[in-house]
Amino acid sequence: MPANSTKNVWSELWLTEDYWAIWLGFFLLIVGCILFLPNPPEGMEKDIQEANATMAWEADRAPFKTIAYYKAQDIKAGLRARNSGIGKQIAAFFKQPQNWTNNPIHAFFQGSGQVKNRNNAALPGLAIAKEAAAEALNEAKVAEAAAQSAGFQDQALNKAAEAKIDAWHEAKGDQSAASRKTTIKPFNLIPSLIGLMVVMGLFFAIGIKFMGKNLGGFLKGFPLVFVIAVVAYALANQITMKHYGIGDAAWAIAIGMLISNTIGTPKWAKSALEVEYYIKTGLVLLGGELLISRILAIGLPGICVAWIVTPTILVLTFLFGQKVLKIESKTLNMVVSADMSVCGTSAAIAAAAACKAKKEELTLAIGLSLVFTAIMMVAMPAIIKTTGIPYILGGAWMGGTIDATGAVAAAGAFLSEEALYVAATIKMIQNMLIGVIAFGIAVFWSMKIEAAEGKRIGLMEIWYRFPKFILGFLGASIIFSLIYSFMGSDIGYTMIDQGVLRGFSRLCRDWFFTLAFVAIGLSTNFKELAHHFKGGKPFILYACGQTLNLALTLIMAYIMFYLVFPEITAAI
Repeated sequence: MPANSTKNVWSELWLTEDYWAIWLGFFLLIVGCILFLPNPPEGMEKDIQEANATMAWEADRAPFKTIAYYKAQDIKAGLRARNSGIGKQIAAFFKQPQNWTNNPIHAFFQGSGQVKNRNNAALPGLAIAKEAAAEALNEAKVAEAAAQSAGFQDQALNKAAEAKIDAWHEAKGDQSAASRKTTIKPFNLIPSLIGLMVVMGLFFAIGIKFMGKNLGGFLKGFPLVFVIAVVAYALANQITMKHYGIGDAAWAIAIGMLISNTIGTPKWAKSALEVEYYIKTGLVLLGGELLISRILAIGLPGICVAWIVTPTILVLTFLFGQKVLKIESKTLNMVVSADMSVCGTSAAIAAAAACKAKKEELTLAIGLSLVFTAIMMVAMPAIIKTTGIPYILGGAWMGGTIDATGAVAAAGAFLSEEALYVAATIKMIQNMLIGVIAFGIAVFWSMKIEAAEGKRIGLMEIWYRFPKFILGFLGASIIFSLIYSFMGSDIGYTMIDQGVLRGFSRLCRDWFFTLAFVAIGLSTNFKELAHHFKGGKPFILYACGQTLNLALTLIMAYIMFYLVFPEITAAI
Protein backbone atom coordinates (compact mmCIF):
# COMPACT_ATOMS: atom_id res chain seq x y z
CA MET A 1 0.00 0.00 0.00
CA PRO A 2 1.42 3.44 -0.88
CA ALA A 3 2.59 5.58 2.01
CA ASN A 4 0.02 8.28 1.32
CA SER A 5 -2.77 5.67 1.39
CA THR A 6 -1.58 4.51 4.80
CA LYS A 7 -1.52 8.10 5.95
CA ASN A 8 -5.08 8.61 4.71
CA VAL A 9 -6.28 5.53 6.57
CA TRP A 10 -4.79 6.77 9.84
CA SER A 11 -5.93 10.35 9.33
CA GLU A 12 -9.51 9.07 9.01
CA LEU A 13 -9.40 8.29 12.71
CA TRP A 14 -9.64 11.95 13.69
CA LEU A 15 -10.81 13.66 10.49
CA THR A 16 -13.98 11.79 9.54
CA GLU A 17 -17.52 11.86 10.85
CA ASP A 18 -17.88 8.10 11.31
CA TYR A 19 -14.90 7.82 13.61
CA TRP A 20 -15.92 10.85 15.63
CA ALA A 21 -19.30 9.20 16.12
CA ILE A 22 -17.42 6.20 17.55
CA TRP A 23 -15.14 8.27 19.81
CA LEU A 24 -18.00 10.36 21.18
CA GLY A 25 -20.30 7.37 21.59
CA PHE A 26 -17.72 5.33 23.48
CA PHE A 27 -16.80 8.34 25.60
CA LEU A 28 -20.42 8.55 26.76
CA LEU A 29 -20.61 4.81 27.42
CA ILE A 30 -17.43 4.98 29.51
CA VAL A 31 -18.78 7.98 31.43
CA GLY A 32 -21.98 6.03 32.09
CA CYS A 33 -19.97 3.12 33.51
CA ILE A 34 -17.96 5.44 35.74
CA LEU A 35 -21.12 7.08 37.07
CA PHE A 36 -23.19 3.96 37.74
CA LEU A 37 -21.06 0.86 38.27
CA PRO A 38 -19.44 2.00 41.56
CA ASN A 39 -22.88 2.85 43.01
CA PRO A 40 -25.07 -0.28 43.24
CA PRO A 41 -28.40 -0.12 45.12
CA GLU A 42 -28.02 -0.83 48.82
CA GLY A 43 -28.49 -4.51 49.65
CA MET A 44 -28.68 -5.43 45.96
CA GLU A 45 -26.97 -8.83 46.16
CA LYS A 46 -28.87 -9.90 49.27
CA ASP A 47 -32.23 -8.90 47.74
CA ILE A 48 -31.41 -10.73 44.51
CA GLN A 49 -30.38 -13.92 46.34
CA GLU A 50 -33.55 -13.96 48.44
CA ALA A 51 -35.77 -13.23 45.45
CA ASN A 52 -34.11 -15.96 43.38
CA ALA A 53 -34.50 -18.47 46.20
CA THR A 54 -38.21 -17.64 46.48
CA MET A 55 -38.74 -17.84 42.72
CA ALA A 56 -36.94 -21.19 42.51
CA TRP A 57 -39.00 -22.61 45.39
CA GLU A 58 -42.29 -21.41 43.89
CA ALA A 59 -41.36 -22.68 40.42
CA ASP A 60 -40.72 -26.15 41.86
CA ARG A 61 -43.97 -26.39 43.81
CA ALA A 62 -46.43 -24.92 41.28
CA PRO A 63 -46.84 -25.22 37.49
CA PHE A 64 -47.60 -21.50 37.19
CA LYS A 65 -46.23 -18.23 38.55
CA THR A 66 -47.64 -17.86 42.03
CA ILE A 67 -48.31 -14.69 44.00
CA ALA A 68 -45.07 -15.14 45.94
CA TYR A 69 -43.19 -15.70 42.66
CA TYR A 70 -44.45 -12.41 41.23
CA LYS A 71 -43.68 -10.51 44.42
CA ALA A 72 -40.09 -11.79 44.37
CA GLN A 73 -39.81 -11.01 40.67
CA ASP A 74 -41.03 -7.46 41.28
CA ILE A 75 -38.42 -6.97 44.00
CA LYS A 76 -35.68 -7.77 41.49
CA ALA A 77 -37.28 -5.58 38.83
CA GLY A 78 -37.35 -2.70 41.29
CA LEU A 79 -33.57 -2.82 41.79
CA ARG A 80 -32.45 -0.10 39.39
CA ALA A 81 -29.19 1.80 39.49
CA ARG A 82 -30.88 4.73 37.75
CA ASN A 83 -33.02 5.25 40.86
CA SER A 84 -29.90 6.17 42.85
CA GLY A 85 -29.07 9.75 43.76
CA ILE A 86 -26.70 10.20 40.82
CA GLY A 87 -29.21 8.52 38.52
CA LYS A 88 -31.95 10.96 39.49
CA GLN A 89 -29.62 13.93 38.98
CA ILE A 90 -28.72 12.71 35.49
CA ALA A 91 -32.38 12.13 34.63
CA ALA A 92 -33.24 15.64 35.81
CA PHE A 93 -30.51 17.14 33.60
CA PHE A 94 -31.69 15.29 30.48
CA LYS A 95 -35.38 15.75 31.26
CA GLN A 96 -37.60 16.45 28.28
CA PRO A 97 -40.70 18.69 28.34
CA GLN A 98 -43.43 17.00 30.36
CA ASN A 99 -47.07 16.07 29.72
CA TRP A 100 -49.53 18.94 29.36
CA THR A 101 -53.13 19.43 28.28
CA ASN A 102 -54.10 23.03 27.48
CA ASN A 103 -51.22 25.26 28.53
CA PRO A 104 -47.83 24.54 26.85
CA ILE A 105 -46.03 26.39 29.65
CA HIS A 106 -46.88 23.43 31.88
CA ALA A 107 -44.53 21.30 29.75
CA PHE A 108 -41.61 23.36 31.11
CA PHE A 109 -42.73 24.74 34.44
CA GLN A 110 -45.16 23.72 37.15
CA GLY A 111 -45.26 25.39 40.53
CA SER A 112 -46.30 23.89 43.85
CA GLY A 113 -49.92 24.99 43.41
CA GLN A 114 -50.28 23.41 39.98
CA VAL A 115 -48.58 20.22 41.07
CA LYS A 116 -50.77 19.99 44.18
CA ASN A 117 -53.89 20.31 42.04
CA ARG A 118 -52.65 17.59 39.67
CA ASN A 119 -51.77 15.26 42.53
CA ASN A 120 -55.15 15.84 44.19
CA ALA A 121 -56.94 15.26 40.87
CA ALA A 122 -55.17 11.91 40.55
CA LEU A 123 -56.10 10.71 44.06
CA PRO A 124 -59.54 9.32 43.13
CA GLY A 125 -57.91 7.29 40.35
CA LEU A 126 -55.39 5.92 42.84
CA ALA A 127 -58.16 4.97 45.26
CA ILE A 128 -59.98 3.08 42.51
CA ALA A 129 -56.75 1.35 41.43
CA LYS A 130 -55.95 0.36 45.02
CA GLU A 131 -59.40 -1.11 45.52
CA ALA A 132 -59.18 -3.01 42.23
CA ALA A 133 -55.73 -4.36 43.10
CA ALA A 134 -56.85 -5.43 46.58
CA GLU A 135 -59.90 -7.20 45.18
CA ALA A 136 -57.79 -8.87 42.48
CA LEU A 137 -55.29 -10.03 45.14
CA ASN A 138 -58.05 -11.62 47.24
CA GLU A 139 -59.41 -13.44 44.20
CA ALA A 140 -55.90 -14.57 43.26
CA LYS A 141 -55.28 -15.91 46.79
CA VAL A 142 -58.55 -17.87 46.73
CA ALA A 143 -57.79 -19.32 43.28
CA GLU A 144 -54.22 -20.24 44.22
CA ALA A 145 -55.36 -21.87 47.44
CA ALA A 146 -57.91 -23.94 45.50
CA ALA A 147 -55.25 -25.11 43.07
CA GLN A 148 -52.88 -25.90 45.94
CA SER A 149 -55.53 -27.90 47.79
CA ALA A 150 -55.75 -30.18 44.75
CA GLY A 151 -51.98 -30.62 44.82
CA PHE A 152 -51.73 -28.57 41.60
CA GLN A 153 -52.99 -31.65 39.74
CA ASP A 154 -56.29 -30.16 38.53
CA GLN A 155 -55.60 -28.40 35.22
CA ALA A 156 -58.81 -26.40 35.34
CA LEU A 157 -57.97 -25.04 38.79
CA ASN A 158 -54.39 -24.34 37.72
CA LYS A 159 -55.55 -22.34 34.71
CA ALA A 160 -58.08 -20.43 36.78
CA ALA A 161 -55.42 -19.59 39.38
CA GLU A 162 -52.96 -18.51 36.70
CA ALA A 163 -55.56 -16.20 35.12
CA LYS A 164 -56.50 -14.63 38.48
CA ILE A 165 -52.85 -14.13 39.48
CA ASP A 166 -52.04 -12.53 36.12
CA ALA A 167 -55.06 -10.23 36.53
CA TRP A 168 -53.83 -9.25 40.02
CA HIS A 169 -50.32 -8.54 38.74
CA GLU A 170 -51.72 -6.33 36.00
CA ALA A 171 -53.93 -4.51 38.52
CA LYS A 172 -50.89 -4.05 40.75
CA GLY A 173 -49.08 -2.41 37.82
CA ASP A 174 -52.07 -0.11 37.27
CA GLN A 175 -51.93 0.85 40.94
CA SER A 176 -48.24 1.72 40.66
CA ALA A 177 -48.92 3.86 37.59
CA ALA A 178 -51.78 5.64 39.39
CA SER A 179 -49.54 6.19 42.42
CA ARG A 180 -46.87 7.89 40.30
CA LYS A 181 -49.47 10.40 39.12
CA THR A 182 -50.03 11.51 42.73
CA THR A 183 -46.36 12.13 43.52
CA ILE A 184 -45.45 14.78 40.94
CA LYS A 185 -43.02 17.38 42.24
CA PRO A 186 -42.71 21.04 41.17
CA PHE A 187 -40.24 21.56 38.33
CA ASN A 188 -38.68 24.24 36.17
CA LEU A 189 -36.92 22.78 33.12
CA ILE A 190 -35.66 26.04 31.64
CA PRO A 191 -32.28 26.10 33.48
CA SER A 192 -31.54 22.42 32.77
CA LEU A 193 -32.54 22.76 29.10
CA ILE A 194 -30.24 25.74 28.67
CA GLY A 195 -27.43 23.82 30.35
CA LEU A 196 -28.12 20.76 28.20
CA MET A 197 -28.03 22.88 25.04
CA VAL A 198 -24.63 24.28 25.98
CA VAL A 199 -23.18 20.90 26.93
CA MET A 200 -24.45 19.15 23.79
CA GLY A 201 -23.31 21.98 21.55
CA LEU A 202 -19.78 21.86 22.95
CA PHE A 203 -19.82 18.04 22.92
CA PHE A 204 -20.46 17.86 19.17
CA ALA A 205 -18.27 20.90 18.51
CA ILE A 206 -15.18 18.86 19.43
CA GLY A 207 -15.60 16.66 16.37
CA ILE A 208 -16.58 19.63 14.19
CA LYS A 209 -13.27 21.31 15.08
CA PHE A 210 -11.12 18.25 14.32
CA MET A 211 -12.97 17.53 11.08
CA GLY A 212 -12.12 21.00 9.85
CA LYS A 213 -15.72 22.14 9.51
CA ASN A 214 -17.14 25.57 10.28
CA LEU A 215 -16.94 25.59 14.09
CA GLY A 216 -18.26 29.13 14.49
CA GLY A 217 -21.17 28.45 12.18
CA PHE A 218 -21.99 25.23 14.02
CA LEU A 219 -22.04 26.92 17.43
CA LYS A 220 -24.14 29.75 16.04
CA GLY A 221 -26.72 27.45 14.45
CA PHE A 222 -26.91 24.70 17.08
CA PRO A 223 -29.24 26.63 19.46
CA LEU A 224 -31.88 26.81 16.71
CA VAL A 225 -31.68 23.05 16.13
CA PHE A 226 -31.88 22.39 19.87
CA VAL A 227 -34.81 24.76 20.47
CA ILE A 228 -36.83 23.11 17.68
CA ALA A 229 -36.05 19.71 19.25
CA VAL A 230 -37.41 21.00 22.58
CA VAL A 231 -40.57 22.25 20.87
CA ALA A 232 -40.95 18.85 19.14
CA TYR A 233 -40.74 17.07 22.51
CA ALA A 234 -43.28 19.48 24.00
CA LEU A 235 -45.78 18.93 21.17
CA ALA A 236 -45.29 15.16 21.33
CA ASN A 237 -46.10 15.23 25.07
CA GLN A 238 -49.36 17.09 24.64
CA ILE A 239 -51.96 14.63 25.94
CA THR A 240 -53.94 14.30 22.70
CA MET A 241 -50.84 13.99 20.51
CA LYS A 242 -49.40 11.40 22.91
CA HIS A 243 -52.63 9.40 22.80
CA TYR A 244 -52.46 9.15 19.01
CA GLY A 245 -48.74 8.35 18.99
CA ILE A 246 -47.57 11.46 17.13
CA GLY A 247 -44.04 11.50 18.50
CA ASP A 248 -41.13 13.89 18.62
CA ALA A 249 -39.57 12.53 15.40
CA ALA A 250 -42.64 13.47 13.34
CA TRP A 251 -42.89 16.90 14.97
CA ALA A 252 -39.18 17.60 14.57
CA ILE A 253 -39.25 16.88 10.84
CA ALA A 254 -42.56 18.69 10.33
CA ILE A 255 -41.43 21.88 12.09
CA GLY A 256 -38.09 21.82 10.26
CA MET A 257 -39.81 21.34 6.89
CA LEU A 258 -42.31 24.10 7.64
CA ILE A 259 -39.44 26.52 8.25
CA SER A 260 -37.31 25.39 5.30
CA ASN A 261 -40.20 25.54 2.82
CA THR A 262 -41.69 28.87 3.94
CA ILE A 263 -39.31 31.47 5.31
CA GLY A 264 -36.31 29.27 4.53
CA THR A 265 -33.65 27.87 6.83
CA PRO A 266 -31.37 30.73 7.92
CA LYS A 267 -27.92 30.57 6.33
CA TRP A 268 -26.28 31.07 9.72
CA ALA A 269 -27.93 27.84 10.96
CA LYS A 270 -27.00 25.54 8.08
CA SER A 271 -23.59 24.59 9.52
CA ALA A 272 -25.42 22.95 12.45
CA LEU A 273 -27.55 20.66 10.25
CA GLU A 274 -25.26 17.69 10.88
CA VAL A 275 -27.87 14.97 10.33
CA GLU A 276 -25.56 11.98 10.07
CA TYR A 277 -23.15 13.20 12.76
CA TYR A 278 -25.95 13.31 15.36
CA ILE A 279 -27.60 10.07 14.41
CA LYS A 280 -24.42 8.03 13.93
CA THR A 281 -23.30 8.96 17.44
CA GLY A 282 -26.71 7.87 18.68
CA LEU A 283 -26.43 4.59 16.78
CA VAL A 284 -23.13 3.76 18.50
CA LEU A 285 -24.99 4.19 21.80
CA LEU A 286 -27.79 1.99 20.47
CA GLY A 287 -25.22 -0.76 19.93
CA GLY A 288 -24.63 -0.91 23.67
CA GLU A 289 -28.31 -1.66 24.19
CA LEU A 290 -28.32 -4.67 21.83
CA LEU A 291 -27.25 -7.35 24.26
CA ILE A 292 -26.56 -10.81 22.88
CA SER A 293 -28.21 -12.39 25.94
CA ARG A 294 -31.54 -10.90 24.86
CA ILE A 295 -31.18 -12.43 21.43
CA LEU A 296 -30.47 -15.83 22.97
CA ALA A 297 -33.49 -15.48 25.27
CA ILE A 298 -35.85 -15.56 22.30
CA GLY A 299 -33.62 -18.04 20.49
CA LEU A 300 -33.93 -19.43 17.00
CA PRO A 301 -37.56 -18.39 16.39
CA GLY A 302 -36.72 -14.70 16.75
CA ILE A 303 -33.46 -15.01 14.84
CA CYS A 304 -35.22 -16.72 11.92
CA VAL A 305 -37.99 -14.12 11.82
CA ALA A 306 -35.52 -11.22 11.83
CA TRP A 307 -32.57 -12.60 9.88
CA ILE A 308 -34.33 -14.55 7.12
CA VAL A 309 -37.24 -12.29 6.23
CA THR A 310 -35.32 -8.99 6.45
CA PRO A 311 -32.61 -9.61 3.82
CA THR A 312 -35.17 -11.37 1.62
CA ILE A 313 -37.40 -8.29 1.62
CA LEU A 314 -34.41 -6.00 1.01
CA VAL A 315 -33.34 -7.91 -2.10
CA LEU A 316 -36.86 -8.38 -3.48
CA THR A 317 -37.87 -4.74 -3.06
CA PHE A 318 -34.66 -3.50 -4.66
CA LEU A 319 -35.27 -5.79 -7.66
CA PHE A 320 -38.93 -4.73 -7.76
CA GLY A 321 -37.93 -1.08 -7.83
CA GLN A 322 -35.42 -1.63 -10.63
CA LYS A 323 -37.16 -4.22 -12.80
CA VAL A 324 -40.84 -3.34 -12.35
CA LEU A 325 -41.09 0.29 -11.22
CA LYS A 326 -37.97 1.33 -13.18
CA ILE A 327 -36.83 3.79 -10.49
CA GLU A 328 -34.07 5.84 -12.10
CA SER A 329 -32.00 6.39 -8.97
CA LYS A 330 -30.54 3.12 -7.75
CA THR A 331 -29.36 4.79 -4.57
CA LEU A 332 -32.88 6.04 -3.76
CA ASN A 333 -34.21 2.53 -4.45
CA MET A 334 -31.67 0.99 -2.08
CA VAL A 335 -32.15 3.47 0.75
CA VAL A 336 -35.95 3.10 0.66
CA SER A 337 -35.61 -0.71 0.56
CA ALA A 338 -33.20 -0.76 3.51
CA ASP A 339 -35.30 1.72 5.51
CA MET A 340 -38.46 -0.34 5.03
CA SER A 341 -37.01 -3.84 5.44
CA VAL A 342 -34.51 -3.46 8.27
CA CYS A 343 -35.29 -0.87 10.93
CA GLY A 344 -36.19 2.51 9.54
CA THR A 345 -33.99 5.55 10.07
CA SER A 346 -30.95 3.72 11.40
CA ALA A 347 -30.76 1.36 8.44
CA ALA A 348 -31.45 4.18 6.00
CA ILE A 349 -28.48 6.15 7.35
CA ALA A 350 -26.19 3.12 7.08
CA ALA A 351 -27.42 2.23 3.58
CA ALA A 352 -27.10 5.81 2.36
CA ALA A 353 -23.50 5.94 3.56
CA ALA A 354 -22.69 2.60 1.94
CA CYS A 355 -24.06 3.49 -1.51
CA LYS A 356 -23.34 7.23 -1.32
CA ALA A 357 -26.97 8.28 -1.67
CA LYS A 358 -27.91 11.95 -1.86
CA LYS A 359 -29.13 13.71 1.27
CA GLU A 360 -32.56 14.41 -0.24
CA GLU A 361 -32.95 10.70 -1.06
CA LEU A 362 -32.25 9.83 2.56
CA THR A 363 -34.76 12.44 3.68
CA LEU A 364 -37.43 11.00 1.40
CA ALA A 365 -36.88 7.46 2.72
CA ILE A 366 -37.07 8.60 6.34
CA GLY A 367 -40.23 10.61 5.63
CA LEU A 368 -41.96 7.57 4.13
CA SER A 369 -40.84 5.49 7.10
CA LEU A 370 -42.31 7.91 9.63
CA VAL A 371 -45.68 7.98 7.85
CA PHE A 372 -46.00 4.20 7.65
CA THR A 373 -44.68 3.73 11.21
CA ALA A 374 -47.33 6.07 12.63
CA ILE A 375 -50.08 4.13 10.82
CA MET A 376 -48.78 0.66 11.64
CA MET A 377 -48.18 1.24 15.35
CA VAL A 378 -51.89 2.04 15.76
CA ALA A 379 -53.39 -0.28 13.14
CA MET A 380 -51.47 -3.50 13.86
CA PRO A 381 -52.46 -3.90 17.55
CA ALA A 382 -56.08 -3.23 16.55
CA ILE A 383 -55.91 -5.86 13.79
CA ILE A 384 -54.30 -8.39 16.14
CA LYS A 385 -57.00 -7.89 18.77
CA THR A 386 -59.85 -7.94 16.25
CA THR A 387 -58.69 -11.09 14.45
CA GLY A 388 -57.72 -12.98 17.60
CA ILE A 389 -54.09 -13.46 16.60
CA PRO A 390 -52.14 -14.80 19.65
CA TYR A 391 -50.32 -11.94 21.33
CA ILE A 392 -46.91 -13.60 21.14
CA LEU A 393 -47.38 -14.11 17.40
CA GLY A 394 -48.63 -10.53 17.13
CA GLY A 395 -45.59 -9.26 19.00
CA ALA A 396 -43.23 -11.13 16.67
CA TRP A 397 -45.16 -9.78 13.68
CA MET A 398 -44.90 -6.18 14.85
CA GLY A 399 -41.26 -6.51 15.90
CA GLY A 400 -40.30 -7.64 12.41
CA THR A 401 -42.30 -5.05 10.47
CA ILE A 402 -42.73 -1.76 12.34
CA ASP A 403 -39.65 0.35 11.62
CA ALA A 404 -38.86 2.38 14.75
CA THR A 405 -37.84 0.64 17.99
CA GLY A 406 -39.88 3.05 20.11
CA ALA A 407 -42.97 2.50 17.97
CA VAL A 408 -42.51 -1.27 18.28
CA ALA A 409 -42.44 -1.01 22.07
CA ALA A 410 -45.51 1.21 22.12
CA ALA A 411 -47.45 -1.13 19.83
CA GLY A 412 -46.43 -4.18 21.89
CA ALA A 413 -47.54 -2.47 25.09
CA PHE A 414 -51.05 -2.12 23.61
CA LEU A 415 -51.36 -5.92 23.72
CA SER A 416 -49.54 -7.45 26.72
CA GLU A 417 -46.22 -7.71 28.53
CA GLU A 418 -45.38 -10.87 26.56
CA ALA A 419 -46.15 -9.16 23.24
CA LEU A 420 -44.01 -6.19 24.26
CA TYR A 421 -41.12 -8.46 25.23
CA VAL A 422 -41.24 -10.49 22.00
CA ALA A 423 -41.72 -7.43 19.76
CA ALA A 424 -38.90 -5.43 21.34
CA THR A 425 -36.49 -8.38 21.35
CA ILE A 426 -37.10 -9.23 17.69
CA LYS A 427 -36.61 -5.57 16.77
CA MET A 428 -33.29 -5.63 18.64
CA ILE A 429 -32.27 -8.80 16.79
CA GLN A 430 -33.22 -7.09 13.54
CA ASN A 431 -31.22 -4.01 14.50
CA MET A 432 -28.14 -6.21 14.72
CA LEU A 433 -28.36 -6.59 10.95
CA ILE A 434 -27.52 -2.92 10.40
CA GLY A 435 -23.79 -3.65 10.24
CA VAL A 436 -24.15 -6.74 8.05
CA ILE A 437 -26.53 -4.97 5.65
CA ALA A 438 -24.26 -1.92 5.42
CA PHE A 439 -21.26 -4.09 4.59
CA GLY A 440 -23.25 -6.07 2.04
CA ILE A 441 -24.49 -2.91 0.33
CA ALA A 442 -20.97 -1.47 0.24
CA VAL A 443 -19.61 -4.62 -1.43
CA PHE A 444 -22.56 -4.92 -3.83
CA TRP A 445 -22.41 -1.27 -4.83
CA SER A 446 -18.67 -1.27 -5.37
CA MET A 447 -18.31 -4.61 -7.13
CA LYS A 448 -21.60 -4.76 -9.05
CA ILE A 449 -23.33 -1.43 -9.60
CA GLU A 450 -20.34 0.85 -10.09
CA ALA A 451 -18.27 -1.83 -11.79
CA ALA A 452 -21.08 -2.18 -14.34
CA GLU A 453 -20.80 1.56 -14.98
CA GLY A 454 -17.16 1.16 -15.96
CA LYS A 455 -15.62 2.25 -12.66
CA ARG A 456 -12.64 0.28 -11.38
CA ILE A 457 -13.25 -0.74 -7.81
CA GLY A 458 -10.60 -2.21 -5.49
CA LEU A 459 -10.78 -3.69 -2.03
CA MET A 460 -9.73 -0.40 -0.44
CA GLU A 461 -12.69 1.33 -2.06
CA ILE A 462 -15.00 -1.14 -0.31
CA TRP A 463 -13.31 -0.27 2.97
CA TYR A 464 -13.67 3.45 2.33
CA ARG A 465 -17.32 2.95 1.35
CA PHE A 466 -18.16 0.88 4.43
CA PRO A 467 -19.81 3.05 7.15
CA LYS A 468 -17.15 2.97 9.89
CA PHE A 469 -19.56 3.95 12.64
CA ILE A 470 -21.00 0.44 12.28
CA LEU A 471 -17.76 -0.80 13.87
CA GLY A 472 -18.60 1.25 16.94
CA PHE A 473 -22.19 -0.01 16.88
CA LEU A 474 -21.05 -3.65 16.79
CA GLY A 475 -18.17 -3.06 19.21
CA ALA A 476 -20.47 -1.50 21.81
CA SER A 477 -22.87 -4.43 21.49
CA ILE A 478 -20.11 -7.01 21.98
CA ILE A 479 -18.41 -5.19 24.87
CA PHE A 480 -21.61 -4.56 26.83
CA SER A 481 -22.84 -8.09 26.16
CA LEU A 482 -19.60 -9.39 27.70
CA ILE A 483 -19.89 -7.06 30.70
CA TYR A 484 -23.51 -8.09 31.17
CA SER A 485 -22.59 -11.78 30.93
CA PHE A 486 -19.70 -11.36 33.39
CA MET A 487 -21.97 -9.68 35.95
CA GLY A 488 -24.77 -12.18 35.52
CA SER A 489 -28.27 -11.44 34.29
CA ASP A 490 -29.62 -10.11 37.60
CA ILE A 491 -26.82 -7.69 38.48
CA GLY A 492 -26.38 -6.90 34.78
CA TYR A 493 -30.04 -5.89 34.60
CA THR A 494 -29.73 -3.65 37.65
CA MET A 495 -26.40 -2.00 36.85
CA ILE A 496 -26.12 -2.10 33.03
CA ASP A 497 -29.63 -2.20 31.63
CA GLN A 498 -31.25 -0.11 34.38
CA GLY A 499 -28.17 2.01 35.01
CA VAL A 500 -25.59 2.77 32.33
CA LEU A 501 -27.99 2.24 29.42
CA ARG A 502 -31.44 3.40 30.48
CA GLY A 503 -30.09 5.82 33.05
CA PHE A 504 -27.61 7.59 30.78
CA SER A 505 -26.78 6.46 27.24
CA ARG A 506 -30.41 6.09 26.13
CA LEU A 507 -31.20 9.57 27.42
CA CYS A 508 -28.38 10.91 25.26
CA ARG A 509 -29.45 8.82 22.27
CA ASP A 510 -33.03 10.08 22.39
CA TRP A 511 -31.83 13.68 22.19
CA PHE A 512 -29.30 12.94 19.44
CA PHE A 513 -31.95 11.29 17.26
CA THR A 514 -34.35 14.20 17.72
CA LEU A 515 -31.59 16.68 16.81
CA ALA A 516 -31.03 14.64 13.64
CA PHE A 517 -34.74 14.74 12.76
CA VAL A 518 -34.78 18.51 13.21
CA ALA A 519 -31.75 18.81 10.93
CA ILE A 520 -33.47 16.61 8.34
CA GLY A 521 -36.51 18.88 8.33
CA LEU A 522 -34.48 22.10 8.13
CA SER A 523 -32.42 20.77 5.22
CA THR A 524 -35.40 19.46 3.24
CA ASN A 525 -36.87 21.43 0.37
CA PHE A 526 -39.93 20.08 -1.40
CA LYS A 527 -38.81 21.49 -4.73
CA GLU A 528 -35.63 19.44 -4.53
CA LEU A 529 -37.60 16.31 -3.63
CA ALA A 530 -40.33 16.72 -6.25
CA HIS A 531 -38.57 14.86 -9.07
CA HIS A 532 -38.09 11.80 -6.83
CA PHE A 533 -41.87 11.47 -6.48
CA LYS A 534 -42.36 11.26 -10.22
CA GLY A 535 -45.19 8.77 -10.79
CA GLY A 536 -45.36 8.11 -7.05
CA LYS A 537 -42.77 5.36 -7.47
CA PRO A 538 -41.05 5.65 -4.04
CA PHE A 539 -44.44 5.48 -2.33
CA ILE A 540 -45.49 2.49 -4.41
CA LEU A 541 -42.16 0.79 -3.65
CA TYR A 542 -42.56 1.34 0.10
CA ALA A 543 -46.23 0.31 0.16
CA CYS A 544 -45.70 -2.86 -1.90
CA GLY A 545 -42.54 -3.78 0.00
CA GLN A 546 -44.17 -3.29 3.39
CA THR A 547 -47.17 -5.37 2.30
CA LEU A 548 -44.85 -8.22 1.32
CA ASN A 549 -42.94 -7.72 4.56
CA LEU A 550 -46.15 -7.99 6.61
CA ALA A 551 -47.17 -11.22 4.87
CA LEU A 552 -43.78 -12.99 5.00
CA THR A 553 -43.07 -11.94 8.60
CA LEU A 554 -46.44 -13.20 9.84
CA ILE A 555 -45.98 -16.54 8.03
CA MET A 556 -42.41 -16.98 9.29
CA ALA A 557 -43.36 -15.99 12.85
CA TYR A 558 -46.21 -18.52 12.90
CA ILE A 559 -44.00 -21.30 11.55
CA MET A 560 -41.14 -20.63 13.95
CA PHE A 561 -43.07 -19.83 17.14
CA TYR A 562 -45.92 -22.30 16.81
CA LEU A 563 -44.82 -25.16 14.51
CA VAL A 564 -41.04 -25.52 14.83
CA PHE A 565 -40.31 -24.20 18.35
CA PRO A 566 -43.60 -24.33 20.33
CA GLU A 567 -41.69 -25.12 23.55
CA ILE A 568 -39.92 -21.73 23.42
CA THR A 569 -43.26 -20.00 22.88
CA ALA A 570 -44.78 -21.84 25.84
CA ALA A 571 -41.93 -20.67 28.08
CA ILE A 572 -42.32 -16.96 27.27
